[in-house]
Amino acid sequence: MIPRKLFIGMKKYTLNLSLTLLILQVSCVAQQSGINSSNDTYTEDLTLVRPAYEADDSDSIETQSDPVEQKQILAATNTVNAKVDMVLDSLDKLNQLRRFVDGFTIQIYSGPKREEALGAKAKMVKAIGDELEADIQYTQPKFRVTVGKYFTKLEAQKDLILLRDYFSNAILVPEKILIK
Repeated sequence: MIPRKLFIGMKKYTLNLSLTLLILQVSCVAQQSGINSSNDTYTEDLTLVRPAYEADDSDSIETQSDPVEQKQILAATNTVNAKVDMVLDSLDKLNQLRRFVDGFTIQIYSGPKREEALGAKAKMVKAIGDELEADIQYTQPKFRVTVGKYFTKLEAQKDLILLRDYFSNAILVPEKILIK
């Protein structure tokens, strides 16, 4: 004998299963009715739901006037041109006052001996030629030999790769560049 709770649970389960199968069967029949039996492609006639429009004579090409003639010249209102010009002028004045910009240089030598700094510069000129210009700077207590002035790292990358063939310790260092 089956307990009552189990019997009610089985009854609900059977009812749910029956409803699910019925829904699946109805959806399969609905899908099959839209399939063309000759080549199994889906076809559907939408002419009943498409809106219909009546053609107006005013829309025809012959009666339209030239679109340039239809444009009206409107005066600009609420413009910001004067304010933008003022800001651009102030930026221009600030840029004229700037003497230096942030940039990069390639350092090929840094050390306390002047002879080694001169030797590094001579080696660079001999190896590369006049393509690049080397500068020797002395900031106590060391000498620095730097090559080139670049605004971005990307610009300096080509020369850095070239210089690393001759100077393994060549590095890219940030530096202020004088604007002429």
